[in-house]
Amino acid sequence: MAKTQGAWNGQSRGNRLGYLIFVYMIRYLGLGFAYAVLALVIVYYVLFAPKQVKAIWNYHRNHLGEGRMRAAVNVYRHFYTFGQALVDRLAIKGGLASKYTFEYENYEQMLRFIDQERGAIFIGAHMGSWEVGSMFFGKYGKKINVVKYDAERKEVKDVVDRHTEAEPYKSIYMTQDPIGAMIEVKVALNNGEYICFDGDRYTNLATAAEIPFFGGKAPFPTGPFKVASKCRVPAVFFYALREKGRKFRFIFELVDEEKISTDELMTRFAASLEDKISRYPLQWYNFFEFWTE
Repeated sequence: MAKTQGAWNGQSRGNRLGYLIFVYMIRYLGLGFAYAVLALVIVYYVLFAPKQVKAIWNYHRNHLGEGRMRAAVNVYRHFYTFGQALVDRLAIKGGLASKYTFEYENYEQMLRFIDQERGAIFIGAHMGSWEVGSMFFGKYGKKINVVKYDAERKEVKDVVDRHTEAEPYKSIYMTQDPIGAMIEVKVALNNGEYICFDGDRYTNLATAAEIPFFGGKAPFPTGPFKVASKCRVPAVFFYALREKGRKFRFIFELVDEEKISTDELMTRFAASLEDKISRYPLQWYNFFEFWTE
């Protein structure tokens, strides 16, 4: 039987004051202090976010197969890891990148891949923190277009924008004018630029397709995969995952097949995402019931 499932609304939890407090803690008291305070803040979220807690509990119990005790501990750890990703994002974009180290998988191959001036589709997930790598896009940043759902609270966006460096890439917003946004996507690809999508969240179930995933079936948005398939441009699956010692690992997986179908591309992405979740189970940040069965 299919579960009742809600689409993502495009907003993260948190408010202006919370973000502002962490901005100043990071700046004046250090990252270690911010992480320590975060450990206390997460207790509040675990107590007062029952829907999100239930979704993460089911994820650990029913899809990762964890026992009750381990799943209970990992619910807290999962929320903490998400908060840590937000702190890292604020720190790195706020000028503290030297506090972190970065490693890459298939980076040189990816650069050769996109230097062919054909345009490319990058498909990521709500996993880890890909935005921390945006500060290192260099000359490629001017050709990167990130597709976004501009639903975040304005007061939160204002705090982040005011206290961090400007984004080195361009943004395409789907919220107000989806048709106009898709025209922007097509124009950018025709100009040999790169389009970045998230491939693991949908805002309308009618635009999603169910795919086998971690022993069940889950709806993935068809849009990013249709664009890559119909426009016949290379696809790159990408992840930015946190490891011990404030180290981030950027992973690029290349799909250079011009005639690949939408279904095949979605299936490959789901398998790729499964692999990364198996390696970094606490860093997948879908805090709602993702599976339909």
